[in-house]
Formats: sequence, structure tokens, C-alpha cells
Amino acid sequence: MDANDSTAKLDFVRAIVAEDLKTNKWQGRVNTRFPPEPNGYLHIGHAKSICLNFGIAKEFGGKCNLRFDDTNPEKEEQEYVNSISEDVRWLGWDWEDRLFFASDYFEQMYQWAVELVKKGKAYVCDLSAEEVTNYRGTLTSPGKNSPYRSRGIEENLDLFTRMCAGEFPDGTKTLRAKIDMAHPNLNMRDPVMYRILHASHHRTGDKWCIYPTYDWAHGLEDSVEKITHSICTLEFENHRPLYDWYLDALGIYHPQQIEFARLNLTYTVMSKRKLLQLVQHGLVTGWDDPRMPTICGLRRRGYSPEAIRSFCQLIGVNKFNSTIDIALLEHCLREDLNKTSPRVMAVLRPLKVIIDNFPQGKVEEMDAVNNPEDPAAGMRKVPFSRELYIEQEDFMEEPPKKFYRLAPGREVRLRYAYFITCTDVVKDKAGNVVELHCTYDPATRGGDAPDGRKVKSTLHWVSVEHSLGAEVRLYDHLFTTKNPDEVEENKDFTSNLNPNSLKVLRDCRVEPALVGAKPLSRFQFERLGYFCIAPDSSTRKLVFNRTVTLRDEWAKIQKAQK
Repeated sequence: MDANDSTAKLDFVRAIVAEDLKTNKWQGRVNTRFPPEPNGYLHIGHAKSICLNFGIAKEFGGKCNLRFDDTNPEKEEQEYVNSISEDVRWLGWDWEDRLFFASDYFEQMYQWAVELVKKGKAYVCDLSAEEVTNYRGTLTSPGKNSPYRSRGIEENLDLFTRMCAGEFPDGTKTLRAKIDMAHPNLNMRDPVMYRILHASHHRTGDKWCIYPTYDWAHGLEDSVEKITHSICTLEFENHRPLYDWYLDALGIYHPQQIEFARLNLTYTVMSKRKLLQLVQHGLVTGWDDPRMPTICGLRRRGYSPEAIRSFCQLIGVNKFNSTIDIALLEHCLREDLNKTSPRVMAVLRPLKVIIDNFPQGKVEEMDAVNNPEDPAAGMRKVPFSRELYIEQEDFMEEPPKKFYRLAPGREVRLRYAYFITCTDVVKDKAGNVVELHCTYDPATRGGDAPDGRKVKSTLHWVSVEHSLGAEVRLYDHLFTTKNPDEVEENKDFTSNLNPNSLKVLRDCRVEPALVGAKPLSRFQFERLGYFCIAPDSSTRKLVFNRTVTLRDEWAKIQKAQK
């Protein structure tokens, strides 16, 4: 992107970057970073931040680092590091050789803390966590000084050294910045920089027993890496004065922190704590459950990285919190899958159809279009035989006025094949329809009737003899309400879980073209929706996850608004 171009059409973050390049504020550099904590799996909200940070670097000829803020060993694991790295790559971004960890800088952070102690700007405090909170004051009343705030520099240095050496139990002492206990911003009232935590770190082992707080570590990491634009979500806006104070107090390289609104989606929770609760309580099958908003869950459900990037671009970046309708995300998904997914026929709830006037043992191959949106996708052959399956819902013995599909005496078209007419209905002892008998018109193969007669419905089908058995999992929203966090008194967000978020159909049939399809391959089941091969599928048992239905609720919403 040309830094001299007009910034009128840019979002406010990109406009800042463009202006900084224009004024040469950072000597022509753009260096962003995506800094996840490795304490859980990434979700669609993180995808917005990933696309923003990596996207800006790409658009302005800069660089973006992947940095793990691993400052809390009790909640962090290598498993999360691996999953986050995989997700960022899957979304299409590359940090090249710029993979960093907060733990890479623990020694430097410690030395900077010592420097602040020597400057009289930090002190060791013996107050408990509860006492620190009580001393802090409120938004309307000032805090009061800790009784340990007046300790001398030598005593603080001695105590801090002994804290680092592991001499004191957890929670007995902290290192705090000496700022202003009457400051109107509570974050500036002598915040904690280090706490004692005798816990093994997934990278540094037992080397450290004091760990930096996020506020202390964040700006220092940015400074070491020479970040130009430190892009954070809005909840860190009140922390920016502290970010600035630490860097200015040390007199080190000072990036610019910029805040933007995080992503909120309807029918979804975005809190990692709540997502972890769903996993730990067995309310979902894991972080990668296709009903979860995690990137690995969306991937397993059949989402494409292109669709997620398109969604992030479409929603844009702003400074106010809002909730995006999940229908927009699904719209972006359909837009991508419509162009890229091969069409196939599948029957989820089979009803047998016998074509009485079709020769027994005869098999014809019908020409079927792989993707009408992609001429290069070509054609395939679909076997047609005397016995077929159609959807149960495509037949009604006594149809209402606007039901145009198959019924006794009615003629319909079979996709890519012939016109058929229902002549007889077979039922079981309970009165359920189990089989239909039909006749076909040989003159209607692959097109209209020569005499010009019309039918009002086209049905999908598969051959009984040639189709493959399959299990299909139908996913719906995990929650029943648009805002799952809004709950009745004495209830939590799990009270809004959707009991019908997953339905499993085990007797489905799919056309033989799907034999050997690879896991996570995406298809459009004609008239039914978009589906992908589940990771646990096999040659012995085909399993499909429904990615999204064909009905575009977002288009419906837009039409209603117009």
C-alpha cells in the first residue's frame, strides 16, 4: 500500500499506520505482533486480531511477530502453543523467523525491575492480594499507601533478590510500581509487577519462582521487539497509561498502543474461561467440537480460512463494542463454499423408490455438473438404476396445496436423470411409508419432456446399489439465545445451551463419487447444504459434518432492512 494514498477509506488503525509512514515516525518501519496467551485455544475473535495484525503488516510492507505471552505457568501448556501456531498458519499467515515468547525476556524484565527499584520507583510489598484490593480505593475514593511503600532502596533490592531466589512462600510478597495511590485510573495505583509463584513453566522449567504480570511484561516485550504499533482490544485502553509509564520510567524504546473493539457474535460466547468450562464439564467433545467458535472447531466443521478472512475484512475495525450477527459469518462461508465446493448428491433420510418400467440389472451413467460456479471443475458420472433412494420429506401421501414434490399420481424430475411418476405406496404394519413404486419417461433423460410438459419440482437421489452408507452430523447453534451471557438470576450461561445443537443421522446414503474423499474435504450436498468429511471418517465408515445450511439468513436480513 502506498503511504501517500488517501486514508479516507481506511479503518482508523490503518489510517494511523498510513499517517505514520507518511511522516516517517518509525523510520519507514511497520512491525506489529499477535500476542496470544497459551492458556487455551484460539477462537473466531482471535481471528479478527490475527487478520488485523498480520494484514496490516502485509498491506504496508511490514512484519508481524507471533509472540506468546507465557507469564502464567499455572494455566499455560505446550499443547496450546502448538494449537495456536497451527491455527495462525491455517488462516494463511506466516511469521517467518519471528516466533517469540515472553519467557525469552524474563531475565531482561528482571533486570529492568531492579532498575526501577534502584530509581525508587518500585518496592516490595507484604500485603496480601485481598489487602492490596482493599487499599486500592474505588473509582470515587482514593487508595491509601501500603505500609511497606516507604522501604528503602537497599531493603527493596535485598527482598526482591530473595524473592527471586525462592526464599518466600507464594503470595507473601509482591513487587509493586510506586506511582500514585490517588490516581483517578485504578491501574496506576501502585500496580503489581511481580508475584511469587513456585510453579514449573512449560519452557523455563523451575528456573523462576517469580513471574511478571501481564501489564509489566506487555510493553517490555513490545519494546524489545521494536514493535511500532501495539494493537490491543478495548479492555486495555485503561491500561495504556501504565504501558506508557513503565516504558518512560525505564527510558527505553516506546511503541504506540492502539485499541480496537473485540469481536462479539450472536449465539456465541467468546470468553476462554467459559469455553474451557464447556470442555472441562463435558458439555462439548473438546476444544475442536464443531459447535465451538474455536478456530480448530470451525476447521473441523468445514469452514475455510478464506471465508474467515473475508468475514474479518467485511466487519472492519472500530472503536465501539457491538455484536455481529452470526448470519454474516455464515454468509461469508456460503459465498466461499459456493465457488469452491463440488456438488454431489446425498440422501440423509432415505426412502426407497422402485422404477417398475426400468429394466432390472440395467445401469445408466448420468452426466452431472461438479460445480456450476466453476466451469473448470468439469463433469462426473452418476449411476442410475431401477432402485433409488430419495429424501423422506420429498414425498407426501396427502400433500398440502403448496407441496410440489412427489405424491401419488404426481410427476417430478430427478436431478440429471428422468421424469418419474408415483404409482403406488407401500407401508409397514405401523402405517409408515417404506417404499414407493414409480414409472419413468425414457424421453426425458437429462432434460425437459419433448412434448413440452412441465414439472414443478426436481429431487436429488442416489442409486440403492451404488450409493455409499454414511453418518451425517447436523450441527446447529450451541446456544438457544442470541446473547448466551444474558441469563436468569441464579443461573449461568450454560442454562442457554441448545439441547438440539447436534443431531446424528446414521443411515444416510451418498453417491459413489465420494469414495476415497480426504478428511476435511468440502462438498455441497445438493438441496441440503454444505458438508465436509469429518476427521474421524474412514474407508469403512464415511462421516460428514454439516458446515452450514443453504439458506442464507443474512441475505434475508439485508432484504428485510431494505
